[in-house]
Amino acid sequence: MSGPTLAKASLVEVTLGDEDRPTEETGEPVEVQFNPETLKVSYSNTVESGDNPGSAAMQFISKNSTKLTLDLLFDASYDEATSDVRSLTEDVQYFVQPQEKTENGQTSFRIPAVRFRWGSFLFEGVVASLDETLEFFSADGRPLRAKMALSINNQDIKFRIPSPSADGPSNPGRKPLAPVSAGDTVQDMAAKGGNPAAWSDIAAANGIDNPRIPTPGTFIDLGGS
Repeated sequence: MSGPTLAKASLVEVTLGDEDRPTEETGEPVEVQFNPETLKVSYSNTVESGDNPGSAAMQFISKNSTKLTLDLLFDASYDEATSDVRSLTEDVQYFVQPQEKTENGQTSFRIPAVRFRWGSFLFEGVVASLDETLEFFSADGRPLRAKMALSINNQDIKFRIPSPSADGPSNPGRKPLAPVSAGDTVQDMAAKGGNPAAWSDIAAANGIDNPRIPTPGTFIDLGGS
């Protein structure tokens, strides 16, 4: 008997809306390989002083913004069909590349707007920076692992919280934690949980670098199984 499905984070191109029209998705979602460990949301205001001296005059907000920063991990060794991790990261790189747009006969290049969604967390904006670190190279010099540091900006202090779906994925962590015994692998524990194919998601959700040798005596959340 299988349990709830682990919610996976995704990125998708959007056309940002306004008060008169909603934001619309215009591309295919790019699902991350492993969910990020943390999300950092920063809020900022630019405060300007008035003509009068004194701290009371510094009340005018000229502009505000919100920034989402997160790290994404990609590992080609988890996919037998992938020999170079850059084939997995190129879909994320798309969101930092200017795209040609034509409106009213005028051609311009714009960074695509993006929506980051992970369960009930939703953030929309434009990618301000993307740092990709390649590591764990094969014997013939192919990078097999990559860490991408992503920063998304929104020129407003708000983000939407979508309504939960009745048939959507359940939140991880609602099942009891399973103890790890000596000799156990994440694959074995996922099979005992009823969904052996979910072992990679379970390893990622629990921060396990090597699913073949989880630390005995610790506990694993099998909510993704």
